[in-house]
Amino acid sequence: MSKPQHSSRRDFIQKSLLATSGALFFPNLLGAASFLDLKKVRVNGHLWVYASKFPPTWDASPDLESVFSDMSYAGLDGIELMESILRHDDAVTRLKKYTKQYSIPVSGSSYGVGFDMWDASQFQKIADDLKIVIPRLAEVGGTTFGVSVGEADHPKTEAELDAQAKILKVMMKICADHGIEPNLHNHTYEVENGLHDLKGTLARVPELKLGPDLNWLIRGGVDPVEFINTYGKQIVYLHIRDQYENGDWTEYVGQGATDFTAISKALQKQNFQGQAAIELAFPNNFTPSNQLKEDWKMSRQFVHKVFGW
Repeated sequence: MSKPQHSSRRDFIQKSLLATSGALFFPNLLGAASFLDLKKVRVNGHLWVYASKFPPTWDASPDLESVFSDMSYAGLDGIELMESILRHDDAVTRLKKYTKQYSIPVSGSSYGVGFDMWDASQFQKIADDLKIVIPRLAEVGGTTFGVSVGEADHPKTEAELDAQAKILKVMMKICADHGIEPNLHNHTYEVENGLHDLKGTLARVPELKLGPDLNWLIRGGVDPVEFINTYGKQIVYLHIRDQYENGDWTEYVGQGATDFTAISKALQKQNFQGQAAIELAFPNNFTPSNQLKEDWKMSRQFVHKVFGW
């Protein structure tokens, strides 16, 4: 999941903490066992809050060094990219440089901006693009690939869902060839209308793992706890973001009204052992009160407090 040097350091810290707590000597203690299980979940940062400044391509390449610097400072375990960065010919060189300089790995990438997988006419264009970005992601050590299928202005037809499934299967094959685990990432459109889009995809590609965005579930009218209870065994990735009761996004995770305690309990019940990413997002014309690196740090601390990761 990470470069060997980073993994060894993390393993050493975990073992030292366990030894201090007595867990190595009393492995049957409930608290020690729970701690050990929880530490399997890596908490990354998704770079949307940087990319949001660069419409319409959402390419955060100009701020890439800040991404690494801020997330390393905050103590995150890795960085989830967006595919726009990987399309640059110098992406691998830059990413390897920053990974080494700031001692934080690339965990994976999200994918889907600008493409509609349900549109059969885009099949070859998407397939060609996947053959560029996935190998580059593997080359920089990424192991996860969160895919968004694209929004239509209507509930997708059976033919459109078939086209969507066809390119997803191609994506899964390319990922498998490069040691990357894909997951189906959602916005609101996949889960609205009784989960029409999501269920249509899973009916055609039942083996595809899930990477739900908990906040988009809420905004799509879906209870995240109920979703986890239903699909928990397929969930390998999570996006964590917070909002106030009025629906506005918070500056950092932990300020808002999201019931993360209930979500944490649901994940524990499902024995979730995947990865998670904090994804900060600001409302339009919002001016943060803090430096961005401090928002990341406070978010990371909150996730550790509530989830134990």
